[in-house]
Amino acid sequence: MTLKNQMFKCDVCGNVAQIVHQGAGKLVCCGEEMEYLEEKPAEVGNPHYAHVVKDNQNVSVKFNHEMIPEHYIELVEVISTDDKYLKRKYFEPLEAPELNFKCDCKDGFKVRVYCNIHGVITTKGV
Repeated sequence: MTLKNQMFKCDVCGNVAQIVHQGAGKLVCCGEEMEYLEEKPAEVGNPHYAHVVKDNQNVSVKFNHEMIPEHYIELVEVISTDDKYLKRKYFEPLEAPELNFKCDCKDGFKVRVYCNIHGVITTKGV
């Protein structure tokens, strides 16, 4: 069974898919079942760890991650605790991985990144 916001990757072509509506089926690409990208927690000091500054409803998210073509953060997502709010930004190599936005997430949120080398990494408890 797939769950809302889970991410999967095709080991053949590299496609990455994210679940919008959960279901009972399996995701298939290039004739093979896609790999579930399990969320790994980022520890303080890890370059995937989100440095979050929240001032009222204004939120700033930054990372100390290299952004070279061989290794970079492809996307950053902010997902509310209740899964009703999602803010996403895509990045290119050499671009600063920063996200600034207004947030009305009353119960908090987590920050999730997709790194082209390390997969899905999450900073929880914001």
